[in-house]
Amino acid sequence: MTLHPAAAPLAIDPLLDDPATRIIVCCGSGGVGKTTTAAALGVRAAERGRKAVVLTIDPARRLAQSMGIDSLNNTPRQVKGVEGPGELHAMMLDMKRTFDEIVEAHADADRARAILENPFYQSLSAGFAGTQEYMAMEKLGQLRARDEWDLIIVDTPPSRSALDFLDAPKRLGSFLDGKFIRLLMAPAKMGGRAGMKFLNVGMSMMTGTLGKLLGGQFLRDVQTFVTAMDTMFGGFRTRADATYRLLQAPGTAFLVVAAPERDALREAAYFVERLAAEEMPLAGLVLNRVHGSGAARLSAERARAAAENLEDGRIVDQEAGKAVERGGAAPDGSSPEAPGTYEATEAAAAAESPEDHASPDPAAPASNPTFAQASDARSVTTVEQLTAGLLHLHAERMQVLAREQRTRDRFTALHPEVAVAEVAALPGDVHDLAGLRAIGDRLADGRATT
Repeated sequence: MTLHPAAAPLAIDPLLDDPATRIIVCCGSGGVGKTTTAAALGVRAAERGRKAVVLTIDPARRLAQSMGIDSLNNTPRQVKGVEGPGELHAMMLDMKRTFDEIVEAHADADRARAILENPFYQSLSAGFAGTQEYMAMEKLGQLRARDEWDLIIVDTPPSRSALDFLDAPKRLGSFLDGKFIRLLMAPAKMGGRAGMKFLNVGMSMMTGTLGKLLGGQFLRDVQTFVTAMDTMFGGFRTRADATYRLLQAPGTAFLVVAAPERDALREAAYFVERLAAEEMPLAGLVLNRVHGSGAARLSAERARAAAENLEDGRIVDQEAGKAVERGGAAPDGSSPEAPGTYEATEAAAAAESPEDHASPDPAAPASNPTFAQASDARSVTTVEQLTAGLLHLHAERMQVLAREQRTRDRFTALHPEVAVAEVAALPGDVHDLAGLRAIGDRLADGRATT
């Protein structure tokens, strides 16, 4: 696949080498290779002299395995085997532990213990919608505030929508500011007898109804949690706003990661538009798993026609083919320019084993020409079938390439301002640093091989 003329190539190495680049956020829909891209960027940045840390939110733990680490947790761990002057650290977000750290850092010991032991808090910190995305941003803010690394690479959460990462602070803020939370906080805010009177009289009907629906103990757990967290709610919103502004700062670069598929590029286009609307710096698009071919000059139509000629038997017989190979003229009625004939003949000749051209075995029964002819016929049939199968596979590959190019051109037509790096598909999964290094090389090259 080749880049559309309107698209500028994405220069990865200048982005990684620029000391002003402090945060790179890899975002996109699920299953497009964000984790692998983030890890490959981290390896390449470290080997080019940066002190980098990769924060992944991927629960599949592929990042740890590819970096030779048994497991990752909420604490950055240095990756061994990096070749170069820099350093690479990696970590995987522990959502609940990050939430616990916030509580412990912003509440006194007694209140922190009350919050951490609260059943509603335990449920909220472990699986409330949007908590993972918010905690990813919280952890990003913590890493940046420590100023221990000069480059932070973030692999965004594997969620249904690529926009969840940006929406998380707003959603959590809406939850904390919601009418239900404010209503539960009201008695504690009033305090003393007035508060108890308000709770017993003004809220008796509501709490009775909620108690029946949710359970009285659950409602008391929620009220206890809200009361304990009251002084921290403002801090949540403040830090979320600060991290959001950090994502808009010049030192941040977003990389939208996609596959050359219609749905993935449609969501990538939506994300590009959203980043522009939020005034967040977009570095470009990483197009993963792009297919190529070393025989792109042979079109799908010609390959299919050649395969059909072989399957229908409309090809010169083996003796004629060998005669042509030795320099003889093609038989009457066969033209080297006939669709598929030349390619099929050459493919069949290339597929023949050396034994096909060897001298006859002296021990072979020379007085049995029928046996020799039958063996030769079986050999010709096998070569033809193999060649036809390879031609069909090539035709299918060229169709895939054409479809990927059309899909990519549609994206480029809509967003010609977005720089693009194409990453050629590897034959297998990435399992080690060498594989990540190979991905980094392809990222830096920016164009899929043909």
